[in-house]
Amino acid sequence: MSGPAPSPFALRVPDLPTRGSRSFELAPKTQEMDQIAQALGLDALRKLRFAGEVATHGKTDWQLTATLGATLVQPCAVTLAPVTTRVDVPVTRLYVSDYTDPDSPEAEMPEDDTIEPLGMWIDPHAVMLEALSLAIPEYPRAEGATLGETVLTEAGKAPLRDADLKPFAGLAALKAQLGDDPNN
Repeated sequence: MSGPAPSPFALRVPDLPTRGSRSFELAPKTQEMDQIAQALGLDALRKLRFAGEVATHGKTDWQLTATLGATLVQPCAVTLAPVTTRVDVPVTRLYVSDYTDPDSPEAEMPEDDTIEPLGMWIDPHAVMLEALSLAIPEYPRAEGATLGETVLTEAGKAPLRDADLKPFAGLAALKAQLGDDPNN
């Protein structure tokens, strides 16, 4: 008994071909893209396509190989103006039948983050959502947007500027002065 599919796009592992591969292509409609955009904190998701294949890998494992393409709009980290970004990334997941999960909650993360435990289902839709959330720029910037200079001060004192917080700049100036001194 396998239980219900995690999504309508999930592939039941026992039904996959043991030789060759099974292709898939997901291109959500506008309503679903709006829901995804809202869930991910985007202003808009204009295009989204996830296409690839699931193929056998060895005797008991499966590999999902795909390409994620998306056009998204999010606010600029500096000005809040809309920034449109195109994302095109390859996606790979290796579903391993003998996957062992570390017992300790403080275990280190494995170096290969594409390995997943093999269950009854392989869900390209879930992989698409995960890959999209990881591909979104954290701090998008509109063209020409700059942070400017930070000035900090107490009343009656000279302001502390960004340049004052760079101690090696002062050392470089001192070295330049010493280099000009004929007594050194």
